[in-house]
Amino acid sequence: MKSKNTQKKIINVVIYIIFAVLLFLLLLPLISMFGTAIKTHDAALMTTSLFPEKLSDFSLENFGYVMIKMKFGKNLLNSAIVSIVVTLACIFCAAPAGYAISRFKGPYFKFYSILLLLLQMFPIMLMLMPQYLIFTKLHITNSLLSIIISYTTGNLAFSIWLLKGFYDSIPLELEQAAMVDGCTKFRAFLTVVFPLTLPGIATVSVFTMLNAWNEYTVASVFLKKDAIMTMTLGLQKFVQQNGADWPSLMAAACIATVPAIVFVIFSQKYLIEGMTAGAVKG
Repeated sequence: MKSKNTQKKIINVVIYIIFAVLLFLLLLPLISMFGTAIKTHDAALMTTSLFPEKLSDFSLENFGYVMIKMKFGKNLLNSAIVSIVVTLACIFCAAPAGYAISRFKGPYFKFYSILLLLLQMFPIMLMLMPQYLIFTKLHITNSLLSIIISYTTGNLAFSIWLLKGFYDSIPLELEQAAMVDGCTKFRAFLTVVFPLTLPGIATVSVFTMLNAWNEYTVASVFLKKDAIMTMTLGLQKFVQQNGADWPSLMAAACIATVPAIVFVIFSQKYLIEGMTAGAVKG
């Protein structure tokens, strides 16, 4: 009996070691990014170690240079505004749309469901030119409103389908019981169904916010002014024609990564719950 327990413990230790090595390999780019960010400029260019080899090579001046002199904080603020507005807009539109597809039947709703699937088949690059022409006529290019509209429409189809699966898992009898007690269809949705979909709403929020936070292609087409550039465009400041300011670039990348990591950590519980609850019906 003792030999079996010992053997089981050894196997567990080996498994943990393997997972630790795999985790280190997966996180190696992030570790290298942070190690380069806390080096002096000369040490970052002359040494190949992950972290500063000597105390004199350690410096936090890159973070100050990025935030104060290069005004990278303004880019972070623009990305935060865009991400929050896009997330709220997607939730506001996707919640009733997903409910309608889930609960109502008929040719119009079936056609709408098929249309949503077709929209997800088109890559975003095919929509850039039509969007640019439309936004130019509306005189909203070179503004945060242009990418807010583009990001919202790009994430809306996925958000609706995700919430539809979540609504499918909520028994219809709950709404019927609320309507028997005097609730209208809309009030039953607000007071009974919507609170039960909060994990699904959190899942949509995570995916939408991260997509908007990390997007680069659309922003590079619509935004040209330095004052309205988002975080991904702000990283270009540290890339010159013949090279890159690696210590400053890594410092900016570290700062840009922190909000996303914190957001995912705090919403991880709801993310997993929402994905599992919306994956099955019953």
